[in-house]
Amino acid sequence: MAIDALDRVLDALDGGDADLAHRLGMQALQARPDDARLWSACGIAARLGGHASEAERCWRRALALQPDALATHHLASLLRTQGRDAEALACYQAAADDGSADVRCWLGLGVLCAASRRPADAEAAYRRALALQPDDVAALTNLGLVLEALRQLDEAEACQRRALALAPDLADLHNHLAGVLARRPDAGHEAEAEQHYREALRLAPQDARHGSNLGTLLYDLGRVQEAEQVLRTAVAQAPGLASAQINLGHLLLSVGRLPEGFGHAARSYALLPPQAVVPGFPEPPPPGAAQQWIGQPLQGKRLLVWPEQGHGDQLQFCRFLQEVRAQHRPAHLTYASTPSLLGLMRGVAGADAHIALPDAPAALATHDFWVPLQNLPLFCGTRVESIPAETPYLWPDPASVARWAPRIPPAPLKVGLVWRGNPRHDNDAERSLPGLATLAPLWQVPGVAFVSLQKWAGEDEGRRPPAGQPLVHLGSAIADFADTAAILAQLDLLISVDTAACHLAGALDRPCWVLLPAYRVDWRWLRGRDDTPWYPRTRLFRQRRRGDWAGVVDQVRQALGALRQQVAGGR
Repeated sequence: MAIDALDRVLDALDGGDADLAHRLGMQALQARPDDARLWSACGIAARLGGHASEAERCWRRALALQPDALATHHLASLLRTQGRDAEALACYQAAADDGSADVRCWLGLGVLCAASRRPADAEAAYRRALALQPDDVAALTNLGLVLEALRQLDEAEACQRRALALAPDLADLHNHLAGVLARRPDAGHEAEAEQHYREALRLAPQDARHGSNLGTLLYDLGRVQEAEQVLRTAVAQAPGLASAQINLGHLLLSVGRLPEGFGHAARSYALLPPQAVVPGFPEPPPPGAAQQWIGQPLQGKRLLVWPEQGHGDQLQFCRFLQEVRAQHRPAHLTYASTPSLLGLMRGVAGADAHIALPDAPAALATHDFWVPLQNLPLFCGTRVESIPAETPYLWPDPASVARWAPRIPPAPLKVGLVWRGNPRHDNDAERSLPGLATLAPLWQVPGVAFVSLQKWAGEDEGRRPPAGQPLVHLGSAIADFADTAAILAQLDLLISVDTAACHLAGALDRPCWVLLPAYRVDWRWLRGRDDTPWYPRTRLFRQRRRGDWAGVVDQVRQALGALRQQVAGGR
């Protein structure tokens, strides 16, 4: 009889009459209230009939009676459509724990773990899905994306190629494979990446994501005019796509078209969902806490400046606090900085108060507006020729300078070194050196004492440098950027990859040589220049081809030798 009742419900569903199916199911449940399959079928009928709360009730009752992969998947899917991702994740996790999870459940669990920044758990879930169904395209491509985020590029590429072989007409799979190929640090994959981006565009010309990605690759390859056309098409096609806005913005900034570039960058930030947090970057303000400033008059108003990017960006753009003060005249200006920068930032002009970023959400209630730090150049009308480039605009603490002085080695030329950046940075594989040994030719220049400011990544090399590369390692003793500033104040030069240390040197008006990659170079260094309008005493050394750090280091060695002779001649 229960089978007959369930069949009648399923027949009604097959016939498209969800209300009848739900009514028949509920009637049958009066006689068999513990029939989990009937409860699950009633949930489907309620969902199809537009009754979400009733569907949830039915599926929860079904699962309470008997673990079931189908009911789990239906309930979790409903919860996700309502923005209840944490509950959906718990639902999938329960199925994983009780052994009822099928491929769909493992896939759903993986997606939610990845969204909640648990890549190891996402990887494990996708592998469980593939153990059950080795040729599942969604599991393969999603595992590839997680492995790409974990920098396991060989296996990520293999997953994407296998998925694409199974479904060659899916545009997203071409897009995903191209993304892995473009990220590979070994040169030679860019042409194939371009082919797959173009194929994704051919298969799904209405999807602006593919144009945004293709435009970015073309820009990274130095084909700037072609990249701009592709990115403008993507932005026109999907003005609400944050990635297209930011990619076009960065291209325009890199060629010196700052007002338009900062405009696109600002729009991209406004388009990001509130939960979008870049690993290693500050979290955005909670939604609705205060109004975002977009250029309204500030007379009599209180403004909170929020750092939304990394340490280098904060060091570069904090100079605009004074510009906002002069141009817009807020009644009160508060700057929130990450804790490691707070001690140093208290000396920057323009702010009435400095607070640590963890205190910023509470401070929003006492301010009329908040603004992302990187939007300040836009609202100050900044052009290349009007960049406020007077340095220093940050200063070391004299007491810290005195404390570090005994540890600075005596030498005719004292040179600081930073050869690695934050490994979590999206472009770290391109911007960081393979290791301290890459800089070995610099030791050929006599009369130079090298000082390691390396912190975290590369710190072990600083403590135990390669044979023939003696240096004084101070990085392990550095507590914050105020310490770094005190050390830089006593050095003649900093040689650094593109990381926060070079921005700090520039802000302190200390000579700095920055080593830049040829591929995916950051917009702020502009294109084709060996100097920068942001820091008058900074010099740029660029790779001529991707991965060629030896050529860059040889240029630096020659320049260092010339500087050493200049110093010797002056004395």
